[in-house]
Amino acid sequence: MVRSMKTVFTTGEAAKICKVSQQTIIRCFDSGQLKGFRVPGSRFRRIPRDQLFHFMRDNGIPTDALESGKRKILLVDDDQDLVELITDVLERDGRFEVRTANNGFDAGMMVKEYRPDLIVLDVMLPDINGKEVCQRVRSDSTMDEVRIICISGMVEEDKIDDLRESGANDFLHKPFEVEALLDRMCQLLELETAAVR
Repeated sequence: MVRSMKTVFTTGEAAKICKVSQQTIIRCFDSGQLKGFRVPGSRFRRIPRDQLFHFMRDNGIPTDALESGKRKILLVDDDQDLVELITDVLERDGRFEVRTANNGFDAGMMVKEYRPDLIVLDVMLPDINGKEVCQRVRSDSTMDEVRIICISGMVEEDKIDDLRESGANDFLHKPFEVEALLDRMCQLLELETAAVR
């Protein structure tokens, strides 16, 4: 199932793609920086794809989110077999673009450069723990929209609360079915849950 490329976006959709607030998009629209049109007889603003592309390029916003329409996932885990399994399932799903890191340091660098929509984060990394990664992501206000799912095999309930307080949106105990992870990801990203079972 390939979603057809959207040609016109709402301000909310444009905000998600640009990873800025909807208010920012509305301000740029109203000031003429971002070209578009209003739906006749309503207050609704609509932004054609090509105009959004120009706006993103002119403002140094990576346009890959617009080009692929896929959600960007950063998978951080040092268990290579699990990483391959999850990557395989997500790529077959067709709605995700996946990058991987096997330690916290690489993950930190990648988050800044790749700007994922969602991070699947192993809590027990070789160099730094997942809680720190959560805190770093959450301390950067440009990453407010990034969703984080923590995964781990050995974490007590109170640690899970800790992770949530540090900014994790969800938690899964290993071992888990990759389909269960996919469902949680879809919920957090407001996508339809996977139809393929």
